Amino acid sequence: MTQVTGTQSSYDVNGNREDLSDIIFDVSPSDTPILSAIKKTTATATKHEWQTDALEAAVATNAAIEGDEASFTTPTATTKLDNYTQILTKNAIISGTQAKGVTHAGIKDMMAYKMERKMKEIKKDAEKSMFGTTHIGNAKVAGNDTTAREMGSLETYLVTNVHFEAGGAVSAGTGADVMTAGTTPVAFTEANLTAQLESAFDEGGDPSMLCVSATNQGIVSGSFAGNATRFANTNEASLNTSIKVYEGDFHTLKVVPCRQLAGRNVYAIDTNYLACADLRPAFSEDLAKTGDAYKKQIIWETTLEVCNEKAHVLVADTTG
Repeated sequence: MTQVTGTQSSYDVNGNREDLSDIIFDVSPSDTPILSAIKKTTATATKHEWQTDALEAAVATNAAIEGDEASFTTPTATTKLDNYTQILTKNAIISGTQAKGVTHAGIKDMMAYKMERKMKEIKKDAEKSMFGTTHIGNAKVAGNDTTAREMGSLETYLVTNVHFEAGGAVSAGTGADVMTAGTTPVAFTEANLTAQLESAFDEGGDPSMLCVSATNQGIVSGSFAGNATRFANTNEASLNTSIKVYEGDFHTLKVVPCRQLAGRNVYAIDTNYLACADLRPAFSEDLAKTGDAYKKQIIWETTLEVCNEKAHVLVADTTG
């Protein structure tokens, strides 16, 4: 086909308006499943403390004769633990021109848009701090005038229901130091998980949430025997092979892939025995203008409370 001589096409015009969609597409991961699942509580000081306890006597035969004299055992004190509140911040600055002058496609208020995204970022940072910036965990830091306070992560409190490979060892369980990693990581196995779930059962724990990396989610779905929740979609005649609930010998766990986890660690947690303790719940405030720009800051001061470490399970040193 040949264009008629003299036709003015779109290629010959400079004034055609741009076609820019009013939708901004973003697939950046922003979910925080563990942080969203655990309890919320309040801290009243930068050093947040709590107590744990256990029954004093083991199970025993209990039968007394008539008129028997009462006997007493030496009482044991509760165990006091602590963690430090960590100040998390996110900042946004928008020029006066961008904020009050130009029109931006897909955004009515540039500052509001930026702050919404910063809030998602700060939640991800909090979950990362609570559940380990590295696979050995991050120890709490008291801080001073030149050093920021930092919360101890979950790994640094777990000592009872923990699996390591050769060379691995738990921390002191107070948040003050980190774990020792095993020398040779291995693939996540159902046997290692079951052994620690049995330990948690014996200790009285009732984990309900299995937190895994993407790789370890694949292992759970592909090779674990407790995969009774696979189901066929009758509308599409397809098989859903992703395990959403793991039914083991001792516990039924919701399987949740978590992007912020250090991939070598797998947790089975009881969400009733973990808490996010806010000294200052997340809030935003305007910062002073020092020029032709608008500034805002999000501040969140919080910490992790590991209410009782015996309620949780850690399988460390996986290749996940």
